Amino acid sequence: MNKLFISFITSLALLAAGTVMAQESGQEANASGGYSDSTSADAEENDFSDQDLENFVSAQKKINSVRDEYITRIEAADSKEKARELQMEGNERMVTAIEGASIDFETYQAIAEAYEKDPDVRDRVDALM
Repeated sequence: MNKLFISFITSLALLAAGTVMAQESGQEANASGGYSDSTSADAEENDFSDQDLENFVSAQKKINSVRDEYITRIEAADSKEKARELQMEGNERMVTAIEGASIDFETYQAIAEAYEKDPDVRDRVDALM
């Protein structure tokens, strides 16, 4: 496995708590009149703009920095409770990093998943790294 792929997987694992936050936000958007058509979303699943991919790469670089800092801090934690607190804090900082890169969590996650499965997306992202 290459280092970038491992980085994506590690980041996604640390962002697991962020998924709940994103789902809650999505539910609020749909409740306020947003429309979600899963069949058209599936058809366009890997049709990301260059800007989306650039924002993804920017977010990933920020996330890598946060992840590296928090992995060290979590490993040095003196209790499981402190390690969980640090993980939650790191998750929040990663979500903030994504938002600061002008990409929403759902798009970030979709690109990360496409990177794993779609060689074309992987090549486009790798070219931007």
